[in-house]
Amino acid sequence: MMRIKNNIDAVRTQGTLNKNSNRMQKDLKRVSSGMKINGAADDASGYAISERMRTKIRSLDQAKQNTQNGTSMMKVAEGAVSSTVDILKTMKEKAINAANDTNTDSDRQTIQKEFNQFIDQIDDNANVTYNGKYLVDGSHNNGIEATATVLANDYLEEPANLTNKRKFTELNDRNGQSLGIIESDSITISLVQDAKTYTRQYDIGTNTLSDTIAHFMMDIVNDGYKGEIAIWDSQEYYGYNGFKEKVAPAAGNRTTVITMGPKDPNANPPTIEDYQKGLEHQLGGITLSITDKDGQVKKSANAVLNQFHEVIRAQNASKDNALVFQVGDKSNQAIKVGLTDMRSQALALRGQNGDTVNIATQANANAAIEVLDNALAKALDQQTSIGAVQSRLAYTADNLTVASTNCLASESAIRDADMAKEMTAYTRDNVLLQAAQAMLSQANNQASSVLSLLQ
Repeated sequence: MMRIKNNIDAVRTQGTLNKNSNRMQKDLKRVSSGMKINGAADDASGYAISERMRTKIRSLDQAKQNTQNGTSMMKVAEGAVSSTVDILKTMKEKAINAANDTNTDSDRQTIQKEFNQFIDQIDDNANVTYNGKYLVDGSHNNGIEATATVLANDYLEEPANLTNKRKFTELNDRNGQSLGIIESDSITISLVQDAKTYTRQYDIGTNTLSDTIAHFMMDIVNDGYKGEIAIWDSQEYYGYNGFKEKVAPAAGNRTTVITMGPKDPNANPPTIEDYQKGLEHQLGGITLSITDKDGQVKKSANAVLNQFHEVIRAQNASKDNALVFQVGDKSNQAIKVGLTDMRSQALALRGQNGDTVNIATQANANAAIEVLDNALAKALDQQTSIGAVQSRLAYTADNLTVASTNCLASESAIRDADMAKEMTAYTRDNVLLQAAQAMLSQANNQASSVLSLLQ
């Protein structure tokens, strides 16, 4: 039966053609995009999983970029601190040179000019910036309370055996060996506070170490040393005021505490501590030198006595302004980095009034060596801290790369198309589409055939 008004064969063929055309469009989209899931309609659950993974991949990639930026910032900071370390090494060489008596005072004045330029350069290093941020000028410290200088000696005999009543001639090292000091010897004491050097020489006689240091502190009060002196002698605190009167020091007034004898059997090593906290009164270092009656240095005794090293650094109170590097795709996945103050004042090379460490005399130059040793220790500590952060950032970047790659592989397995399979489907649907088009043409020609019969 042949119908003209309603060409059912053509309608059916048209439907098949549309289906093949739709499949052909999907095949073409998959082949051109390389993905088997191009929208939620293709696979709702797979699309949701894939999109979550894509979000994570982008987040991990940004975290990796953050670590790279953080590494760049740390390299800038490290460069500044490394330069400061090199300068301090040179300054120590100059100080050792100035301490040599082949130099005249005029020579030392010339070296002092170099010294001052080095100190200025240290301040320039401390003002280095990254993207407008100052790094090692103290503006990015961890939050700290004000601390005071504490100089300790771990080489003298155990504190439990060392009291302020112990004479110089009775002092031993930690192994119980005598320091070999005799009554005819003399001691030179040098202390640097607020970049000013104080030096005195005393006869050994029957004096004790703590009393000698106390008298030294009394004497330098008249030269501008700030504050009262307090001594712990295993029984009580006693102090000296500016009039050299033995008094009970007021806690709010004393600035230096000398602990030569133990408060208890487990006391710390003999210490000299700046009582007032912050940079204003910080001690740059103390130097003790024993010489015999002929002026010859007793090296073995000095090797023990002159080992007061800085165990606590003087710092001003600071809010927590540490740098925070976001290195993960979750909140609080961060690395916190505190950069300490690397300015000359913080390194005890410059005083509050702008004065610099002085090497214009042999005694001052000798005292400056101890100051520079402490400054080098601070700078090296900061340098190693920055290096540790750089190492951690590198490991973090590597971990983020692995995580991003693994996540990408998982997302690819869900969403990416199998091109061989998709090309096969495309070819198949293309053939079916062409066949449907031919059949539609034949179905439409049936009506024309009927009309030709009626002519």
